[in-house]
Amino acid sequence: MGLLDQLSQAVNQAAQGTQAAQSGSHWMNLVGPLLERVGGVQGLVQQLQQGELGSIVDSWLGQGANQAISGQQLQQALGEETCQQLAQQTGQSASGLSEQLAQVLPGLIDQLSPNGQVAPGALDSSQLGSVLGGLFGRT
Repeated sequence: MGLLDQLSQAVNQAAQGTQAAQSGSHWMNLVGPLLERVGGVQGLVQQLQQGELGSIVDSWLGQGANQAISGQQLQQALGEETCQQLAQQTGQSASGLSEQLAQVLPGLIDQLSPNGQVAPGALDSSQLGSVLGGLFGRT
């Protein structure tokens, strides 16, 4: 089962028939292609750390409060080409996409790294579904 299939299944399980399902579908359409492109959650964390966002990402992995990230910072770390391709894939502008991803990534990474590292099964549909459902309930 591919990453997008896992994400789709997770969102459907986490938020069937509710407003959260609509929100979950929206976020999955943004997060799914990104994770697929960068090699999953671990690949995303590594790319952001290499993109000079190490201290911000470390706050998401740690026990304290999550530092915010701007869409512009995210766009710089991911690279303009990646953002443009993701924007085309999702039908949004690159800046709009990066701003929206900046809203959800701190919480998502935080929830998928309970011991300061991305959990080995972070893309397991049941775990991811639980995390996405929790995040969507707050959006």
